[in-house]
Amino acid sequence: MSLMSDAYAPVLASVRESSPLVQCLTNSVVVNVTANALLAVGAAPVMADVPEEAGECAAVASAVLVNLGTPTAEQREAMLAAASSAHLAGVPWVLDPVGVGALGMRTAFAQRLLDLEPTAVRGNASEIRALAGVGAGGRGVDAADDVDAALDAAREIAQRTGAVVAVSGPVDAVVAVRRVARIHGGSALLTRITGGGCSLGAVTAACIAAAGDAFAGAVAAHALYAAASERAAAASDGPGSFGWRFLDALDAVSPSDLAAVRVDETTAVRG
Repeated sequence: MSLMSDAYAPVLASVRESSPLVQCLTNSVVVNVTANALLAVGAAPVMADVPEEAGECAAVASAVLVNLGTPTAEQREAMLAAASSAHLAGVPWVLDPVGVGALGMRTAFAQRLLDLEPTAVRGNASEIRALAGVGAGGRGVDAADDVDAALDAAREIAQRTGAVVAVSGPVDAVVAVRRVARIHGGSALLTRITGGGCSLGAVTAACIAAAGDAFAGAVAAHALYAAASERAAAASDGPGSFGWRFLDALDAVSPSDLAAVRVDETTAVRG
């Protein structure tokens, strides 16, 4: 079935009306970018990532992001506390398995986190395949596989955990056990700035919290990034100007803009 994303566009309005509080345990490279992206879409960031308060914060947050970009020992302890607390409290949480497969420690740690049943998993194709145990990861944080090659792995993770699994690429895919949506559009300049994917994980968490539905929230977040990145790229000279224009675009994109993004949805995953 092919449809426009008007079914998901109301999620953006809901984010701006409810301003969900998103706790981010994320990597040191992108803290500022991630916080600003959440503010731009209308959410409220809290960057509580120390073990003594991470679990307490997760229990009262609207959603939680766990991003494995720079997983220090202290941050890993905080991540486990936050994910455990979110799981027990019924707070949606998103796992972004940055670099999984390429490096052993974070790969093993990501498997521990999967046992805490994330609401959503968001990564590139190589990270998703490695998380499912069928690939060796990419080149650092860069994918070595295309999105279609990761669809079966995404469905396997969905079956194991109950999560929706978002796979980023030229055409993004959001995968559940019996559904897949492909989100078209976007700009390749997102891959040439720091934090494009990492901030998407946080915005996905915000959209899931506002939507009350993991699949709709994940699709809406990816459609928002497609629309905003195209808008920013049209006025940019390169990655430098794109970076700040992208934040402006996240603020400027309307639900009607989101409804113009092409989303193709099917009821079966084909790898």
